[in-house]
Amino acid sequence: MKFRRFVALFSLVVITAGTIYGYLIYKDIFSENTSFSQDRIAIYIPSDAIYAQVEDSVKPFIQDMERFRMVAQKKSYPQYVKAGKFILKRGMNSNDIINALRQPVPVNVSFNNQETLERAVGRIAVQVEADSVALLKSFTNKTFLAENGFTEDNVLSIFIPNTYEFFWDTSPRKIREKLAKEYRKFWTPERIAKAEALNLTPLQVSSLAAIVHKETVKADERPRVAGVYLNRLKKGMKLEADPTVIYAMKKESGDFDQVIKRVLYKDLTIDSPYNTYMHQGVPPGLIAMPDISALEAVLNPEQHNYIYFCASVTNFGYHEFAVTGAQHQANSKKYHAWVEKMGIKR
Repeated sequence: MKFRRFVALFSLVVITAGTIYGYLIYKDIFSENTSFSQDRIAIYIPSDAIYAQVEDSVKPFIQDMERFRMVAQKKSYPQYVKAGKFILKRGMNSNDIINALRQPVPVNVSFNNQETLERAVGRIAVQVEADSVALLKSFTNKTFLAENGFTEDNVLSIFIPNTYEFFWDTSPRKIREKLAKEYRKFWTPERIAKAEALNLTPLQVSSLAAIVHKETVKADERPRVAGVYLNRLKKGMKLEADPTVIYAMKKESGDFDQVIKRVLYKDLTIDSPYNTYMHQGVPPGLIAMPDISALEAVLNPEQHNYIYFCASVTNFGYHEFAVTGAQHQANSKKYHAWVEKMGIKR
């Protein structure tokens, strides 16, 4: 009888201990283990990171690292660390956190208004893991350029301004291929046909659109400005676009941070293939990254007889257009008088 009581008591102790242990394990795994007040925070785990680096990254946001570490070990996380961007939500338990660290989320990458390829890849680099040097090397790869019909001067065309979804640790090559795919998708048979009707290639459309983009910030005016440049091309005239001179000056100096508000007559003699006062036709590359409205403006220009335009001094942000040189001189005189009055020297 005593033996039976002993066995019963021992069994009760074991069961109780097991229950307590199970409760403690349950608590370790499923009780809240975050220490931030925001609704959610992002964690970035680099490629080839080891578990110790993950701990360093999450430590500021974890209430009890021992609990986190225990769950990580039980779920074999240290042997299968994933790179990428991960989202932790306030109130998550250790199990939830480990599960979240196994599910990378995409990042939205956007870019616009960049004047050079270097600046375009620099803009992307602040949004993904890859650095600007690796991205630049990828986009200027000679094999890639040759296979896709680009040069270092015009590969900026591949950057159709939009918002793109990537995983944070996407490689430079895959980023390049995604943008190349989107570029090809943009140039539908219909758009290619419109370019051919203008006697332009898609790359020339992009180069001209960059000039239109720089000439006016007003999207509703861009088809009219595009019409002016296309009229000049049809007549065999030089484009004579001030933004190309400004770009040539910046490119020659290597200083794209300088602000040039006024083009002087002496600037028109700069010896550059981008100077459309000196050279006929569309420049060999882009002077900026045109947005879609500028591209569409060139492909769908306003039909008119205007040959000239200059900035308006009565409707700021817009331009005055003219058919004859005399009309243009009258508009230009008003503009230059305003420039002198405002004291704009450069």
